[in-house]
Amino acid sequence: MPIPAEARFWISRALGLWRRGLASLRNRGTVASWQRLKLQFRRGRLTTHTLYSPNATPFAPFAMPTSDAPRASIVIPVHGAFAHTLACLHALAAHPPAAGIEVIVVDDASPDDSRAKLLQIDGIRLHARDRNGGFIAACNDGAALARGEYLVFLNNDTVPQPGWLDALLDTFDAQANVGLVGAKLIYPNGRLQEAGGVVFADGSGWNYGRHEDPADCRFNYLRDADYLSGAAIAMPRGLFQRLGGFDTRFAPAYYEDTDLAFAVRAAGLRVLYQPQAVVVHDEGTSAGTDPASGMKSAQVRNQQVFADKWRDALTTQLPPHTIPTPALLHRRQRQVLIIDALTPQPDRDSGSLRLVNLMRMLLADGAHVVFLPANRTADGQYTQALQQLGVECWHAPHAARIPAWLREHGARFDTVLVCRHYVAREFLPLLRQHAPQARILFDTIDLHYLRERRAAELSGDAAAMRAALRTRELELELIAAADTTLVVSNVERELLRTDAPDADVRILSNLHEVAGHGPGWEKRQDVLFVGGFRHPPNVDAVLWFVLEVFPLVRATQPGIRFHCIGGDVPAEINALRSHAGVEIYGHVPDLQPWLDCCRVSVAPLRYGAGVKGKINQAMAHGLPVVATSPAVEGMHLRDGVDVLVADSAADFAHAVVRLDGDAALWQRIATHALDNVATHFSLDAARQTVRELFLQPVKPR
Repeated sequence: MPIPAEARFWISRALGLWRRGLASLRNRGTVASWQRLKLQFRRGRLTTHTLYSPNATPFAPFAMPTSDAPRASIVIPVHGAFAHTLACLHALAAHPPAAGIEVIVVDDASPDDSRAKLLQIDGIRLHARDRNGGFIAACNDGAALARGEYLVFLNNDTVPQPGWLDALLDTFDAQANVGLVGAKLIYPNGRLQEAGGVVFADGSGWNYGRHEDPADCRFNYLRDADYLSGAAIAMPRGLFQRLGGFDTRFAPAYYEDTDLAFAVRAAGLRVLYQPQAVVVHDEGTSAGTDPASGMKSAQVRNQQVFADKWRDALTTQLPPHTIPTPALLHRRQRQVLIIDALTPQPDRDSGSLRLVNLMRMLLADGAHVVFLPANRTADGQYTQALQQLGVECWHAPHAARIPAWLREHGARFDTVLVCRHYVAREFLPLLRQHAPQARILFDTIDLHYLRERRAAELSGDAAAMRAALRTRELELELIAAADTTLVVSNVERELLRTDAPDADVRILSNLHEVAGHGPGWEKRQDVLFVGGFRHPPNVDAVLWFVLEVFPLVRATQPGIRFHCIGGDVPAEINALRSHAGVEIYGHVPDLQPWLDCCRVSVAPLRYGAGVKGKINQAMAHGLPVVATSPAVEGMHLRDGVDVLVADSAADFAHAVVRLDGDAALWQRIATHALDNVATHFSLDAARQTVRELFLQPVKPR
């Protein structure tokens, strides 16, 4: 009787953890293995903050931040309810944004003493209307007075949270073709009010996420939205003017923000929900909540006005009363699921950088990307960085256990990429059961069995060789079961022509942006190594370089220093600090200062597999490299042209000294190295392959 897919998942996970644990103990020792175990099973959450609320104190005059050359003009329409207006202004004053602002308060004939008190607040521009005209008239008046590059419309019954405005404005810088950006709206009780809006085919609307947990994975990634509540939105002032402002057909209020979003999209621009811009909104203060009376009654009338105006556009919207889900929100896009062991950390390892750049490419081509780490753990800034790209990231406690999550979501995906053999072994049966329509891509990252075999050959360890043969068996099983297998070099593809002749194997190598030439030879000095030490070949490489190569370099160049950068530093690497000229830094979030000031990058790997990101990264920044033969394998590099290659300690030291001392050679290799990256390892070089693998319709199995 066949074992059910879900049972196979848990069995594979248990066996895989046991086997990898033994291998880690053999290769890394007890301390490093324990650290990896804690990393595997940790349960993290994204950083959340207590909602800020100004103290309710009697009114006293105060000053608002203001700029003579504002980047953003914040327009706040007011009709009474001064206590709310005061709280909103206090929040803006307490946590001013980094961007220069002006605050324009439009008093829409308030029935209370709002105007008199607003006159006592320094730094605001107060515009007083003689007659109450409603939200649309007040906002249009305020926009006409604005001087900023961006208009920001903010209800007076809001309490913007620290960082809200910079998050809105940064979206225009980070994303292309953006016309309108809106905030995540939270009720004062902490529940979600809206994470972007959904418009149905009859013109009715839905506040996505209403009353749910604002930390839920569904509501925390940058996303195109049908509309955004006018309580907190930003857009270029010139665009607002070109569109004619808020349409007065919807006066006094309601549906003007929905209409604006549709107009922005009709102009060819995006309407984006920004979850990092958090604003507390006391919904109903401005216009009540009863659609049968007061200003709120205009909502019913204006739905028909809106539906008539946008009749053609509404034909592609969801039917009324549909319950929106992520699958439905992204129904017009090809949906790609990416699964890896952990959340990628692109500032720590080249595999992560490759994966994140792949996600960027897919997003740029219009796909929707979903990321699921096998450990179901949020990883703070790294998860948030993916979400800010527009990646839908899932993690505990909001993601169910893996079998249940795939049962719920599997049917939505066109393509699934599973990284690493020990992850794919767990997931593949479940994916075949719950996502039978999807093309399954197995990403080897590098061929683990090739790397393990070479390490065993170098060490002469018989147990390690047996483990490598077992890894080979497991990887070849997965290669046979997947629709397509991805490798990073032609060397690995040629190996699989022999070991897996019937498999569909494609090359998707490292992905780098070409930074170009940095400072010249004369402005640089010293030697650089970059590589994370969770990867055993890097430990061996640095030990060999410092103990056997670097003394020979310093014998010729006594003042030269070796800068070693990489996280998870083990004791044996840390001990190298005692050697003259050796600097051990650990993890460094920003490598640019070293890439700009060091003269030679080294890749002294004595074994490994795949393509070495440390070489690509240095070359992409115009930093020449000295490397071993194993390090340059499969990288289209020519010794003496694109790189200097040496394998013995004496030859490696000679190459470092030669490159350090010859400005003409240094410049020639730097230029050819940049060309190599652009030709073989750039995003443009991989674009067609990515489109063929991920974005073309799947052929029937």
